[in-house]
Formats: sequence, C-alpha cells, structure tokens
Amino acid sequence: MTTTERTTGTTLRDIPGDAGPPIIGYTLQFAGGKLTADRTRYDKYGPVSWSRAFGRTWISAQGPEAAGAVLSNRDHAFDSGPGWSFLIGPFFRRGLMLLDGPEHHRHRRIMQEAFTAQRLAGYLEPLNETLAAGIAAWPRTGSLAFYPAIKQVTLDVATRTFMGAQADHEADRLNRAFVDCVQAATAPIRLPIPGLRWHKGLVGRRLLENYLRPQLAEKRAGDGNDLFSALCHARSDEGEAFSDDDVVNHMIFLLMAAHDTSTITLTSMAYYLARNPEWQERCREESFALGTEHVAYDDLDRLVALDLVMKESMRLVVPVPGVIRRANKDTELLGYRVPANTMVTAQLWTVHHLEEFWPDPERFDPGRFSEERREDKVHRNAFMPFGHGVHKCIGMYFGGMEVKAAMHQLLQRYRISVPAGYEMPVDWTSLPRPRDGLPITLHRL
Repeated sequence: MTTTERTTGTTLRDIPGDAGPPIIGYTLQFAGGKLTADRTRYDKYGPVSWSRAFGRTWISAQGPEAAGAVLSNRDHAFDSGPGWSFLIGPFFRRGLMLLDGPEHHRHRRIMQEAFTAQRLAGYLEPLNETLAAGIAAWPRTGSLAFYPAIKQVTLDVATRTFMGAQADHEADRLNRAFVDCVQAATAPIRLPIPGLRWHKGLVGRRLLENYLRPQLAEKRAGDGNDLFSALCHARSDEGEAFSDDDVVNHMIFLLMAAHDTSTITLTSMAYYLARNPEWQERCREESFALGTEHVAYDDLDRLVALDLVMKESMRLVVPVPGVIRRANKDTELLGYRVPANTMVTAQLWTVHHLEEFWPDPERFDPGRFSEERREDKVHRNAFMPFGHGVHKCIGMYFGGMEVKAAMHQLLQRYRISVPAGYEMPVDWTSLPRPRDGLPITLHRL
C-alpha cells in the first residue's frame, strides 16, 4: 500500500500488515473466527493494519482510538450498509444496520417509536411470563446445556414480545433459520451450493419471510402491543410509515439481533456467575430483596450488582465482537491512508481486552464498572458492547431489560455451578457461542 498526499498536503503513512498465505490470504482464519478474539495483529502491527481475505483487502481498526474513529465516522467516510452487506446482505437485507445517511436516519426515527420507555414497559409483562414458562421447564436439579436452553427461551420471548404470538411448532425451524443466516455471514464458499453455509442461509431467509409476510394484513388492521404491530403502525412526526417490505426486513433483523445478543450475554453471565459464587449470591440477594418473582420496569435500576455483572460479561465476551464498514472515499484513519472501497473492521473485542485501559483484562471483575472505579470511563471508547455513533444498537435498552428480567427469575429459582477449573470454550465464528453448550449444574432453591 503506497503513501499518498492528501489535498491538504499532509503525508499519510502506509498501513502496516501482510496479505497472509498466497491466494486465500486469511480467508479460513476469518471464516473460522480465529481473528476475532485475538490481539496478535494489534501486538505486531499496532491499532491499524491490513490483511487479505475473501479476495479483498481488509483494514483492521483495533483499540479505542482506531475503532472509535471508524464508528463515530465524523467525516462520513465509512458506510455501514456496503460493509455489512458483503457478509450478511442476502440474509438480513435492508435491516437498520444495513442502511446509511438520510435513509438510515428516517428509518431509525420511525422505528424509535417501538422502543420508547412506554413501549418497553408494555413489553415487560409478556416477556416475564414467557421467561417464567421457559425456565420452569428446566430440571429441578441436575445438568443442563445452558446455551441451547436459554436460546430457545429468548427466541420464545422474541416471538411473543415482538410478534404477539406464543411459541408453536414453528419455533425449532425459526431458530434453525436464524442460526443458518448468522453463520452464513462468514462462509468461506459464498455460493448457493446445497448443504453449505451460504445456501443454508438463503433457505433460512426465505423461511423467515414466508413466516412473517402473511401476518402483515392482520397486524396493520389490529391494535396489538407487540413490536410487529408497532412497526406496522409507527409514524414519524411527518407522517412517514414503513412499507410491507420495510416491516418484514426490520422484523427479521430485529428478531435475530434481539434473541442472539441476549442469548450470548445471558450465557456469559451464567458462566461467570457459576465460577464466581460470591457474585452470584450478591445478585441473588438483590433479587430476593425486591420481593417479587417478576421484576417490574421501575425496579430494573435497583438490580445494581446484576448490572455490573452484565457489563463485565459483555466486556469479556462482547456479543458482536467486530463491526464492518466500507470506505466510500479516500480517507484517513489515525494518520494512515485508507483508499475508497476498502473494507474496514472495528474490532470491539480488542477494545475490551487492552491492559492499558482494563487492568488485568482477562479477570472477571464487575467492580470495574462501579461508581468508585468506572474503568469504562478511562477512555471515551473503552467500552462499546452496543457499538457507537449513529448505528449504536437501537434495542440496547430492550436487551438490558430482557437480560435482567431473565437473570432475576433464574437466580431466585436456582443456584448454578460448573466443575472446578472449567473454562468455557468459545467459538467465535460469526457470533460467540460455547462449543460445548455450556454444561452447568442446577441446584433448586
């Protein structure tokens, strides 16, 4: 990559890096998630480096300055849509994350009507009921593969809260469709060959569309309190509304984002609470102190210890470990030249694991986020589990509400444990998940 002169006359530096193995570059490592939770390139090249994968040049932005600059996008040089579309476009097309500029602003403004405080409070009752039914089906005592169990519960929550429907015989097919769509994002062979990841993702997308589209007329005619109805009826201040295609596209993306990220957060929280019984007991005492099996909306802020554990778990296992952008013009990043049309990844895992911002970064220590310490404030971009800038997660408050409500119920029913010395093996392909399903032991209280 050659040095160039900007129109201002400022010389920009070459980006350090390497292409990797001939022809394939780092495609297999990228597809297998081996570049996600890894700071090798940061240690070797610094916060900005380049590599080759999928036949393209990729620039990696690691650390709070580099990743924050990409996501804040002050020069409007980094587009989200063309970046994410390369990975997930066929499966989550025109979801909010895949829009930019005025169109993104318009869609986000309309969609915000579905995530007001009043709407969130309305979602909590059916959410609590669905959580209770799901958790009640678990064994009273004994072993449980936590990840698949909680993933089914969060999908049931999303189905009821977002669509006003009870989980039915379609639940397993929907869950599989979402998994296939997400995992197709990093498929090394990006062709519709039956049996391979890319083809499975396309089939999953069709199933989701065929499930949602027939329900549009009823949702538009009704007055339901679910998110599907809210999107059908949402209007901007100027009276703008979503088309049928808009509603379907946003529902598919939100259903995926809501239940996948909540599943990941709940799984990592269960793991760390099982390994750290003192924090588990502290959170349990808070929940019992509320005196209610189902948390109320106004009580969420009283679960202080649970909030600390949630944040620390999201720091250690960030639900979306990398964010994709594409440069729409020649620009710069920390003084390095970035050519137009280059793919850029903001590596959020690295941001959360640098010892210069997080002392002893691999240690589970929820106290980092306490008012006395606030390590997350040592740098404005030190903690970004929901992203940053105009594309910051629109459902972050819904997600936090769901996670706290679920853990509040779980901790009042069970004490959870894992064997001494157990370490959860994380598969970072697409989104993080435990390779072994996270086997925990339940002890009924």
